[in-house]
Amino acid sequence: MYLQYVQQAANMLVETAQKQTKQADLAAEWISDCVQKGGVIHVFGCGHSHMLAEELFYRAGGLACICPILLDELMLHKGAVHSSMLERQNSYTDSFVDELDIRSGDMLIVISTSGINPVPVDMLLQGQKAGAKTIAITSAAYSENALSRHKKQIKLGDAADLVIDNGAPYGDAILTHEKAPAPFSPVSTVIGAALLNGIIAASIEKMIKCGFNPPIFLSGNRPDADEYNQSLIHQYQQRIPLLR
Repeated sequence: MYLQYVQQAANMLVETAQKQTKQADLAAEWISDCVQKGGVIHVFGCGHSHMLAEELFYRAGGLACICPILLDELMLHKGAVHSSMLERQNSYTDSFVDELDIRSGDMLIVISTSGINPVPVDMLLQGQKAGAKTIAITSAAYSENALSRHKKQIKLGDAADLVIDNGAPYGDAILTHEKAPAPFSPVSTVIGAALLNGIIAASIEKMIKCGFNPPIFLSGNRPDADEYNQSLIHQYQQRIPLLR
């Protein structure tokens, strides 16, 4: 099962990436344009999806202008069941949206594999209201087979300016066994992280082609990194609270 999972996940990643090439290129174009104009890339997800916001943030080889929206109550460490219940609440974003600094010209990436819960949908709508371009990372197969919990009966993919399909199946798990009580081994995080890092790579290439110096962090464990990284932190810490 170990090798079966790795091989199947790898095959799905390659297939999904190829299918999403056009969408990924547009996403990279938007990110490149946003960064060159001084904007910030906000990234949000609930539950396990929040890991993709952390994946892009303050990362060696990643962009310094990534602003993760990490809310304790919507993550697992404050109570997994409780966080899942909150994610299903309509208008819950009203309780924290005023604390966010999303501006016109920024971008907002929202991750939700099912795409049916109100909080990710409302977060995306709040970003659009603030004037940011929005990208949804979601599963078309999952979303098509599940009912929206949003009061307007919309799903994440319905609301986004751009949708990137992570290719995960309904229920996310990709393996089965005749004696297992349910499918197992989820794949959305693996594919989502790879797609997002690929999009960031493409955006960096586009910045370079425009003659713009992309704000890329060095690994903090390199002896030459501290001064270099500190200059990037100073550049963005007023917009990104977690860089302070």
